[in-house]
Amino acid sequence: MYEIRFHGRGGQGAVLAAKILAKALVEEGKHVKAIPSFGFERRGAPVEAYLRFDERQIRQITNIYEPDCVVCLDPTLGRSVDIFRNLKDEGTWVQATKKRLEELVIPGTVARVGLCDAFGIALQIYGRTITNTIMLGALAKTTGMVSLEALYSGMASVAFRDADLEKNRDAVKTGYAETRVFEPGREECP
Repeated sequence: MYEIRFHGRGGQGAVLAAKILAKALVEEGKHVKAIPSFGFERRGAPVEAYLRFDERQIRQITNIYEPDCVVCLDPTLGRSVDIFRNLKDEGTWVQATKKRLEELVIPGTVARVGLCDAFGIALQIYGRTITNTIMLGALAKTTGMVSLEALYSGMASVAFRDADLEKNRDAVKTGYAETRVFEPGREECP
């Protein structure tokens, strides 16, 4: 079983990203559970969403406490939330940031890092900092776990209007294209 924890702020679409990814993974034949985390969140407050997938049926319906992968939709969130909490050894970190790898503090448990200037891309495409679909493209490139076509299909099933769907397809594609993937201590991955 592979487990992902999404970190974002209220209004950035972390819960929607988990839902889209779940639909995309089902499209590719996986068994999936997406678990939203709702509380007293408000716009701008830290939010988490969880997703697990496997080749066989999943019965577990809990939060994810030891993720294989952490996706952070906001470049400032790591200052107030421990996004690496209980990340498994050899874990993957996908981060919205315009910083270079050398400017980041990377825990020893991280084996692969995907960096994407999701805020910059979001401002170009939407005119506001909603980063969820961009970061799904970044996740796809960093991990190879899901195809862009499956993500497009997942978005289409989540009730985007046609104009919004086209913008979100562009966002996923741009996030994928502009993500830089690293294995710490090594050069950028091709």
